[in-house]
Amino acid sequence: MAATSSMDAGARRGANPLALAYLAFFVLLIVAGAGITFLGDPHAGQPLVSIDLPAPHTRAAQSMKPLPSTPQTAPVPGLTDQTQIPDSTPQKVTQQIYSGRALIADPSLVENTPMGPLPRIADDGTTPMRAYAPPAISDGHPRIAIVVSGLGISAKQTEAALKGLPAGVTVAVAPYAGDAQRWVGMARAQGHEVLLEIPMEPYDFPDSDPGPHTLRSGAGEDANTERMVWALTRFSGYAGVTNLLGGRFLSDASSLEPMLTYLARRGLLFYDNGQVNHSAAPDVASRVGVPFAQADSEIDSIQTAMEIDHRLSALETLARTRGSAAGSAGLYPVTIERVRNWAQGLSSRGFVLVPASAIVAQSK
Repeated sequence: MAATSSMDAGARRGANPLALAYLAFFVLLIVAGAGITFLGDPHAGQPLVSIDLPAPHTRAAQSMKPLPSTPQTAPVPGLTDQTQIPDSTPQKVTQQIYSGRALIADPSLVENTPMGPLPRIADDGTTPMRAYAPPAISDGHPRIAIVVSGLGISAKQTEAALKGLPAGVTVAVAPYAGDAQRWVGMARAQGHEVLLEIPMEPYDFPDSDPGPHTLRSGAGEDANTERMVWALTRFSGYAGVTNLLGGRFLSDASSLEPMLTYLARRGLLFYDNGQVNHSAAPDVASRVGVPFAQADSEIDSIQTAMEIDHRLSALETLARTRGSAAGSAGLYPVTIERVRNWAQGLSSRGFVLVPASAIVAQSK
């Protein structure tokens, strides 16, 4: 019996460390689970695979020749697989470049600069405005021009506009998108006239900021010319420019005049989109002799189908009285739909849809 008691005591003494070890293990499991519950998994959110992405190409590394490419978006109506759309603006234009059948660059109309191709009047007097303007119907009917701005900022909205707008509508492309030349190529291949949007200082700058190359009131001619040349060299194939914002700048005749003079010497038109109530552009344009047009109405400042239809109808009344009228618009889905529907019956009502270049006041 004594031996048995001694063995039981030894067994109990040997079991205590093992029990303590198991107990400590379970305590650790409980503590770890509580930590994850309250503090979160330290490895959560970390990628399982790390991928090194290539750095974006610079303008210097872009191809110098227009090459066809496959778009990443759905096909645009009117474009075939054989339509060649240049991906980017060549740093130096040495030969004529076409998008489909539309000319978008010509050495005779380009001054090659370190920043890119800058439009100029050809030696024979041909202007970029005339070279890049689609043919316009001239049958004596009242003419109406519609300019839709904002292309290139959103790929989805730009594609929707090019799908939905009739060819006679002029489109304005912002200078900031890296693929702006491709959108210009698509637009020109479909028959659209293209304008370049020039960022201009609004009244509430910098709360509303059109970007780092904005033309500023009081900045001086040299500074503003440098900024405008930056925009003018972003892509090619446009007939003229229009304002991106610009309430303060367009109201300042002393700052505006050298810029419109520069555009006149480059053979480009200026289209005032009509968003500025007291724009000095009409008077300055007449004084410096730049081809000029101004929107009579911002057709979608109220974005309802009824209001847009009403303003398009008002443009018809004005065109019947005066011979021509112009409206400006943005990339709103309701705008694209109403303009498309309105244009379908335009000829039957005795009007013709024309590019902005067809209604400009010519240089004196």
